[in-house]
Amino acid sequence: MRTQVLIVGAGPSGLLLGQLLHKAGVDAIILERQSADYVLSRIRAGVLEQVCTDLLDAAGVGARMHREGLPHTGFEIMNNGKRHRIDLLGLTGGKSVMVYGQTEVTRDLMDARKSAGLPTIYSAENVAVHDFDTAKPRVTYEKDGQSFEISCDFIAGCDGFHGVCRASVPRKSITEYEKVYPFGWLGLLSDTPPVCEELIYVNSPRGFALCSQRSQTRSRYYLQVPLSDKVEQWSDDAFWAELRLRLDEEGRSKLVTGPSIEKSIAPLRSFVTEPLRFGRMFLAGDAGHIVPPTGAKGLNLAATDVKYLSDAFIEFYQDKTEAGIDHYSERCLRRIWRGERFSWWFTQLMHTFPDEGAIASKFQQAELDYLLHSEAGLRTIAENYVGLPLDFGTAAKN
Repeated sequence: MRTQVLIVGAGPSGLLLGQLLHKAGVDAIILERQSADYVLSRIRAGVLEQVCTDLLDAAGVGARMHREGLPHTGFEIMNNGKRHRIDLLGLTGGKSVMVYGQTEVTRDLMDARKSAGLPTIYSAENVAVHDFDTAKPRVTYEKDGQSFEISCDFIAGCDGFHGVCRASVPRKSITEYEKVYPFGWLGLLSDTPPVCEELIYVNSPRGFALCSQRSQTRSRYYLQVPLSDKVEQWSDDAFWAELRLRLDEEGRSKLVTGPSIEKSIAPLRSFVTEPLRFGRMFLAGDAGHIVPPTGAKGLNLAATDVKYLSDAFIEFYQDKTEAGIDHYSERCLRRIWRGERFSWWFTQLMHTFPDEGAIASKFQQAELDYLLHSEAGLRTIAENYVGLPLDFGTAAKN
């Protein structure tokens, strides 16, 4: 087989890239090691910036998002039992975010690809990338006991943190930056109405909590827990009891509990790979960077990668220029590091760090006191939360 672009990974990054390329008349095959059902079973966050929603519209898959998603013009930060609203609309000149689960984004992209009859190969085993440092890259895999090879012009590594693409790069050609946090997020999904119409980020002496939602009838809650905790240790009753202790009186009175649909513990890390291009192979999304979920940047940074990469491929085929390809890594990394910085900063601001001593908590409370009572501080939070524009800082650089 042969294609112009071989996309490894059928998560939202790979599917969105495939859909944008299809719209521009560029051929692409998507190769995924898991089954389609497994991909859809992964529960992820779903706070989408304008850049991301615009891309979904451009890909032709935004209709259900606009119909069922929840536009949010603000969110709340709870500190010392008191809530402070971050007015995204007012502080950013009219910008907001869309709450729409990543699972639903993936489903919409899958449905669009299937309706268009585009090739997606699921349950591919022993996927390997070859010759990506030459003009003739290729990918091999096995399925149903047979071996296959696909030749291509480019390989897009959208296969996540544990994928084969980044792992195939010689160690001397890659630099990896990583920070692992000493706690995780215990998440619970339930068919219960949200405790609040907007998200609540909670700084509590007992640890961080987040009250989120997927719809008017489905809620997603998180608790900061030690990395040593196991999900089996947390019954539903224990989760709800601990969440109540971290909420204010209003939150406790409005909290509706119920059986969990899904419950898991996710570790938190900051991770960036440099560069993101290796010959004719490019990394996008979690294959190249991970952010702690506190700032809701993971899917949004991945969407930006896809925006830059799809533009580069389309320019290559339509305009016969390699300028976008040559600048892909630099353009992405500049935005990635901004997102990483905000996610790191917001994580430091909202979580407890017992090993850092009492003075760390005092510093944290002093910073929150400043930020939440300063228009400049509130604007800093709001501008970063809704997402900096794609061209932020370009004029100054040029």
